[in-house]
Amino acid sequence: MPPAVELFPLSGPVRAQVTIPGSKSITNRALLLAALSPNPVTLRGALWSDDTEIMTGCLEKLGIFISLTVDPLESGNRTIHVAGRGGVIAPGGPAAKPLELFVGNAGTAARFIAALVCLGEGSYRLSGTPRMHERPQGALFAALRDLGYSVSSPNDRLPAVISGSGPRPGATCRVRIEESSQFASALILAATRGGWQVTVEGENAEESPYVQLTAEIVRAFPAQGGEFSVEPDASSASYFWGADWLLRSSEISVAGWMAASSQIDARFPGLIRAFPNTISRQHDLGDSIMTAIVLAPFANSEKTFVDLGRLRVQECERVQALYTELAKCGARIREEGDTLRVTPGPLHGAEIDTYDDHRMAMCFAMLGLVVPGIRIRNPECVKKTFPNFFEKLAEAPPRGLGVKYKD
Repeated sequence: MPPAVELFPLSGPVRAQVTIPGSKSITNRALLLAALSPNPVTLRGALWSDDTEIMTGCLEKLGIFISLTVDPLESGNRTIHVAGRGGVIAPGGPAAKPLELFVGNAGTAARFIAALVCLGEGSYRLSGTPRMHERPQGALFAALRDLGYSVSSPNDRLPAVISGSGPRPGATCRVRIEESSQFASALILAATRGGWQVTVEGENAEESPYVQLTAEIVRAFPAQGGEFSVEPDASSASYFWGADWLLRSSEISVAGWMAASSQIDARFPGLIRAFPNTISRQHDLGDSIMTAIVLAPFANSEKTFVDLGRLRVQECERVQALYTELAKCGARIREEGDTLRVTPGPLHGAEIDTYDDHRMAMCFAMLGLVVPGIRIRNPECVKKTFPNFFEKLAEAPPRGLGVKYKD
């Protein structure tokens, strides 16, 4: 895509039902479980994006054979065939020359692969982008050390060298999830072969939606191989449910929507219809809270978004990014600790910096449906989780919204 795109507001009502690529969270969890399976596994409806490509690349470097076929129903998906090896992975190198694994800025890959390589033998060095090297890892590394594995990192972040020594049945650890629930998910997934006993600690530990999602995928996954279907990504769907709310005379829905789902962002359609005055990142929504924040200037009352601390340590400092870019558009927004308050009011066009963050690009593209002059910089960053997002916007109804944009 070009360095920036300007979107033109829609001129009339839209009737559309849009297909959404598979869930990134489910795809990467399923890929790890498939790699640990003693028999082949086929993942249907799996997302194919930067994050899942990074995950499969790491697994292939660890000796897991993976093949892909195109999904005829959704170009952003693949059917992925994984030749599970029962937890056997390629050995690492000697301490002086560890096996190199690059995780980009994929948080799931960084955390899941860190736990997986403990089941191997030898040394593995995990590294990523500069932003990934800033993101927290300490609680996961502490838990791996408690299990008896060696993790060498001067600041408890990436890059790090992890020394695998195989499964340790009965080994125990505790992991805190204030900074990221992915720490617990990584341990729970790898524990299916490592034999570890994992205790999750921290605020809301027992009700953490992403930890619950991980536990449910483990229960539903075919332990002896077979097929597993990946749901559409509820976070990615929020942009189109949000467009339906924003374009009041239109009818926009998501094809194959789940009547019930463990993805926390599957709550978004109902929540945005009610649009309560206070929404929590901890209790109500996951990443789709960003969509609600960007839509809040069009609500009929002030909206307060709380418990946003985790947004600060993701792909970018998302609280500051949301505040800065909405303010550019004329939004009446206040930042108070880990809370954002948005008062309804008119917006105007602006050039939106996306901070190489896929969700910033997609959230602010929603503004372009109704606000003239919205220009999205680095639209290519959506490849992280939704490579064909702008194509979905541009495709003619009923499969897309028919949005016009220019370089």
